[in-house]
Amino acid sequence: MTSFRKLMPRWSFMVMAAGLIMAPAAANADDKWPERPISYIVPFTPGGVTDMIGRIYSTNIGDSLGQPIVVENRPGTGGSLGSATVARAKPDGYTLVGGTISSHSINVSIYPDIGYDPVKDFEPIILTGTLPNVLVVRSDSPFNSVDDLIAAAKKKEEALSVGSSGIGSSQHLAAELFGSMVGAKLLHVPYKGSAPSLQALVAGEIDLLFDNLTSAMPLIQAGRLKPLAITSRKPDPALPDVKPLDQLGLPGYEVVSWQATFAPAGTPRPIIDKLHKAMYATLQRPEVQERLHSAGLTVSGAGPEELRAFQEAEVAKWAKVAREANIKAQ
Repeated sequence: MTSFRKLMPRWSFMVMAAGLIMAPAAANADDKWPERPISYIVPFTPGGVTDMIGRIYSTNIGDSLGQPIVVENRPGTGGSLGSATVARAKPDGYTLVGGTISSHSINVSIYPDIGYDPVKDFEPIILTGTLPNVLVVRSDSPFNSVDDLIAAAKKKEEALSVGSSGIGSSQHLAAELFGSMVGAKLLHVPYKGSAPSLQALVAGEIDLLFDNLTSAMPLIQAGRLKPLAITSRKPDPALPDVKPLDQLGLPGYEVVSWQATFAPAGTPRPIIDKLHKAMYATLQRPEVQERLHSAGLTVSGAGPEELRAFQEAEVAKWAKVAREANIKAQ
């Protein structure tokens, strides 16, 4: 015991010295970041809005950071599969994820185990923006208005089929809310992302779809889909003549999706700040704003603290909706 006590001051000094040596080393590591390519996981298939945003960031922020941003699509479980991969990644700033209303607020209340906590397991970086969904049918569909759809949905012979980008997605909940408000049961057909669900609608596999406006716009502009309504409370500048469902016989109806970027929990704050600065600057570029606005996205750019508060409120909101609608994935 005596010899241990004699050694205590020496050990204390060594521990303190090690801390003083390691602290500048850690700071220098953050200062040097990034020293290799950064992986940006899109937890959905190519062609959707999350994929588009990931590729915008990939194209624009690589130059300012001095390293390329490599987009990887890892779809599955409504965005949870790719998100879980990022939650388990090393928190060193080299793995990011394009998070959405589904992967980072809804899924935790829908699936029995998504493999991560959408709040605790991530560091928020930036809220890219928000966008409504748009209710669309095929261009040759017999439905030309929301009233047509409601009348058909209320018939008991056969339920109308509605697609989505996955169970628990904003597209799915938009359809469930529509059905509950009009008093009709819709047949939900989930797909692995926006692109497959849009292809299914065009091919005639389903009757209608509440898809992100950004994803649906190219097919609307090409005349292959008819937009019947918007899920936000106000008309969207991208489709100014398309009225909200709130104004088409469903007062109070509102579903607005969102897009953000996250890093694994524990990623150093200096790295988070560098990423936010680079992404925020990207969102200020006129050509980027024009592209996002034309696709229906309302650009935000909110930083880590604001995104965290927004996300926590969304998790609570959709937990209540899922519970009341008894929506559960098997």
